[in-house]
Amino acid sequence: MFDFLESDWFNIGLEIFFVILISYDMKKYFETKKREYIINIVLTIAFAIWALYPYYNSYIGWEDEQKKEMLSHCKGDENSTKLCRCLDDATFKEYTYDEYKKLDKNGSDYKEFVKDAKEECLDDSWF
Repeated sequence: MFDFLESDWFNIGLEIFFVILISYDMKKYFETKKREYIINIVLTIAFAIWALYPYYNSYIGWEDEQKKEMLSHCKGDENSTKLCRCLDDATFKEYTYDEYKKLDKNGSDYKEFVKDAKEECLDDSWF
């Protein structure tokens, strides 16, 4: 039901929303010099960090060497490079490097994740 929460467009929308809120409060502060707008700016930045941190945690948790070591889900098939990249990106989003290393690759949770990720990657719809 809430699959949109995991999409990159939702993250971008949140970022734009927070930038608009902060810029509006900054504009109002420079016009009125009221202290309450500074409090609004600080609270908005704090809430943005709190809301967006989980989305970026997985991206930050991987270094380039670790990504190269892990890549790829499917090797040798040149026709499926788009699918492979999509699966790799989904893995980077879902797991940190340490979580991925500890993960049971034969477990039902991981197999379900790969199945769902493949379905999303192969889906050409806009939504």
